[in-house]
Amino acid sequence: MPSIFSKHTLGLLFALVSAIGFSAKAIFVKLAYVDQIDATTLLALRMIMSVPFFVVAIFWQKQGAAALHGRDWLGVLLLGLLGYYLASMLDFLGLQYISAGLERLILFLYPTMVVIISALVFKKPITRSIWLALVLSYAGIALVFVHDFSLSGDGLWLGSALVFASALAYAVYLIGAGHIIERLGSMRFTAYVMTVACIACILQFLVLNPLSDLQQPARVYGLTVGMALFSTVMPAFALAAAMRRIGSMQTSMIGALGPVATIYLAYIFLGESLSLVQFLGSLLVLTGVLMISLRKARPAA
Repeated sequence: MPSIFSKHTLGLLFALVSAIGFSAKAIFVKLAYVDQIDATTLLALRMIMSVPFFVVAIFWQKQGAAALHGRDWLGVLLLGLLGYYLASMLDFLGLQYISAGLERLILFLYPTMVVIISALVFKKPITRSIWLALVLSYAGIALVFVHDFSLSGDGLWLGSALVFASALAYAVYLIGAGHIIERLGSMRFTAYVMTVACIACILQFLVLNPLSDLQQPARVYGLTVGMALFSTVMPAFALAAAMRRIGSMQTSMIGALGPVATIYLAYIFLGESLSLVQFLGSLLVLTGVLMISLRKARPAA
């Protein structure tokens, strides 16, 4: 009998930690916005707290590893700017207008976007089952969107569009990351792209904001430290560790718990409503995404 610390069990635990950690980010952001901090400053504080961990990981991973070539550096730069800098900035801006639950559901559409982009760019056919999965996913988003619109329509379209663009940026990042991950390894790749994203966010702050904006209440510093540790560094490395142990498909399926976790965390910590419509909408989204993920997993099995 395998022990509870078997490779597979550890992989499942890492995937679960990653899903819940990334889901909690929206809660930290919404709590910080209570103090009227702007998105650029909040994102910069998050990355200032996070970047030392990724820099240390780069030097730790370099021992005995193959050197990066010019194409690797270019790929890391572009993917870091796209997948974690641009996607994070759009997400933080969107959270100013929409609920944490809706934000996570929209972000979780990225697997469907990967399928659509692959069909358009690489001419991969979309079967009837995939079309059904897409319809279910976007119908679920529509349900939650209508629910939120009935409560407060101010900025809902703008916020949803910003978060949708964030998910699209992340989907493009995933499509482009495969070959570099194979060469560098998931842990090393994560350290490099996250360092690029951290530096980009900090530079954006220095260009757009005065340094005095970094002077925030102690409550904001506490929230950004928590966001850096529990919703940036820990889930980023947990995701890489999970992918190394159980593969990307199974890791992504466990990630389906993320939107549900966000809805319930938002209910507990933010007082956001938890209605039957939200439950049905999240169920449709999860069903559609799992249909696509399971379909990808079968050939690999």
